[in-house]
Amino acid sequence: MNMALRPVTDLKGVGTAMALKLEKLGIHCLQDLLFHLPLRYQDRTRIRAIGALRPGDECVVIGEIKTADVLQGRRRSLLCRVQDGTGTLTLRFFHFNAGQKNALKPGLTIRCFGEARPGPGGLEMVHPEYRKQTEDGLVAVAETLTPVYPMTEGLQQNRVRTLIQQVLDELDDQTIEELLPASLRAQWQLWSLADSLRYLHQPPADADQTLMLEGKHPAQRRLAFEELLAHNLSLQKVRLKTREQGAPALPLHNTLVTQFLAGLPFTPTGAQQRVAAEVAQDMAQPFPMLRLVQGDVGSGKTIVAALAALQAVENGAQAAIMAPTEILAEQHYINFTSWLEPLGLKVAWLVGKLKGKARQEQLASIVDGSANVVVGTHALFQEEVVFKDLGLAVIDEQHRFGVHQRLSLREKGRNGNCAPHQLIMTATPIPRTLTMSAYADLDCSIIDELPPGRTPVNTVLIADTRRNEVIERVRAACAEGRQLYWVCTLIEESEQLQCQAAEVSCEQLRETLPELRIGLVHGRMKSAEKAAVMAQFKAAELDLLVATTVIEVGVDVPNASVMIIENPERLGLAQLHQLRGRVGRGPVESFCVLMYQLPLSQTGKERLAVMRQTTDGFKIAEKDLELRGPGEVLGTRQTGDMQFRIADLQRDGDLLGRVRELAGQMEQFPQQSQQLVWRWLGRGEEYGNV
Repeated sequence: MNMALRPVTDLKGVGTAMALKLEKLGIHCLQDLLFHLPLRYQDRTRIRAIGALRPGDECVVIGEIKTADVLQGRRRSLLCRVQDGTGTLTLRFFHFNAGQKNALKPGLTIRCFGEARPGPGGLEMVHPEYRKQTEDGLVAVAETLTPVYPMTEGLQQNRVRTLIQQVLDELDDQTIEELLPASLRAQWQLWSLADSLRYLHQPPADADQTLMLEGKHPAQRRLAFEELLAHNLSLQKVRLKTREQGAPALPLHNTLVTQFLAGLPFTPTGAQQRVAAEVAQDMAQPFPMLRLVQGDVGSGKTIVAALAALQAVENGAQAAIMAPTEILAEQHYINFTSWLEPLGLKVAWLVGKLKGKARQEQLASIVDGSANVVVGTHALFQEEVVFKDLGLAVIDEQHRFGVHQRLSLREKGRNGNCAPHQLIMTATPIPRTLTMSAYADLDCSIIDELPPGRTPVNTVLIADTRRNEVIERVRAACAEGRQLYWVCTLIEESEQLQCQAAEVSCEQLRETLPELRIGLVHGRMKSAEKAAVMAQFKAAELDLLVATTVIEVGVDVPNASVMIIENPERLGLAQLHQLRGRVGRGPVESFCVLMYQLPLSQTGKERLAVMRQTTDGFKIAEKDLELRGPGEVLGTRQTGDMQFRIADLQRDGDLLGRVRELAGQMEQFPQQSQQLVWRWLGRGEEYGNV
């Protein structure tokens, strides 16, 4: 067996109990130990003069014990006064035994390591590590920087250092296999894996600690590079596997598409036409399209989806449109019905709440093919849903489903023998670094142009203490004929509490503004009720709509030009950006008022400042990634996907271009590619696959 894959129990001093503790750190084999990198380093290579110490210094001192006394205070402690000719330092031990007390006698020379802190009688070190002078009078110091590792309960730093030292003593290019071919390492100027690991566990005394703390040292970059490469190769493998399955070639015939475009009250933007052409070209191929379409709020992704659906239908296939929430699915159903029924097509509808006879009718129309297009939620995943001939799956806001479900609709294509084309849409701009890593199995298109007539939204920050002022502004805006949203948020995840908060706000606003027509929408209302209120708002029969974040996506009321968001500091930047996108959809100047609660945290201030400074969804997404991390932004934090051991998408994003290029070159080395994926992802391989 490869030495690196041997279990930790092969190491001296590791029994069952120790193995269980190491398991909590994700350490099962010797390779895991090597990849358990230090958080920081201590410099024990130089001896500092006691007289030169400053509070906060973490260092080695050597001195002679002058006094050693047990102090009987509120906490019993052992105090040793140590001198080296330049000054005096107190060593304080709260936990000690009789043997320790007897060993630390006056006249003994010891080497100590610890942090100097201010104490009652000058500087002191609390529970320093110490070693006595050897018989030959020498006190050894470390030759390399001392690593400080991430820990778990019941483990000590010295124990982990000893175990890693055992592995390092055997480490060379054979014991941990070098999987990157030498020619490619030379081309990309990469350190060897063994050299990188040895350096990071035992950096020389003159190593650049600042560079290492920032994760920018070539040894760290070598490991991050390999880990990012493994993730990329894994997703490329998923892509190849999907493509091998084959898909129906659905060429563009243009009859229905031309009729549809003629019926629209506007001409699609250049960006919409460009992306639609990319999608049409993909769908004409005999292997599955895997395309991610990103477009900021209001850029018109649904039109692109409709054009793709018509292309599928013209070829006798069915199209499925899947949305993460019932309210967004309803919005899609309304749009697709109004667009496609005049063309003689049938749109079916399937969500979890649809029961009994109505559900059976919809299922029957899907299986016999009379439903050309099917709109629904994750209910489309269910086993009982059988398509006659699914040619296209459109997944809207896919990150809300979790990465695991990304490819699950493919089994619905021709009884699993032929994969449907997949069009994945998101209005949450995904930072370039995430697109290149989490979506490496997809082709990407961006609708980077807003339809004409859209006006930028002015964002205003106001403290909750000025609530009455905001209400008066609402009154004045409605008097001018404007319509407004009032969005209520709660930090609790509970939908029930959110709905209660919205109901309370609605009642208060009705009391304060009796002359206004005020409606309420929240997640616990029946769909028919929600739809009725939204229809009233869209028809300008309501002045003010009080809502929870259910209106985040899919609601389009061009006359609504003002949005007030309560407690915006409780939402992620992407969600705030989505909400703000509900206004500014008409020609009138629009405003978004972020009414925050004091005091604001530093992060809260940063996030709200970003919202005020820019309406660029990609800049907002980059900041969101920086503040919340990739798991949160992708919606995968709970599933364990995209969990990197060493790489950091923020810090190492600049490597992704080279990683993608090297992934292409690794096609010549299939065995090493597979081993790389196994090394870094193990059984989590193909996390995009289902």
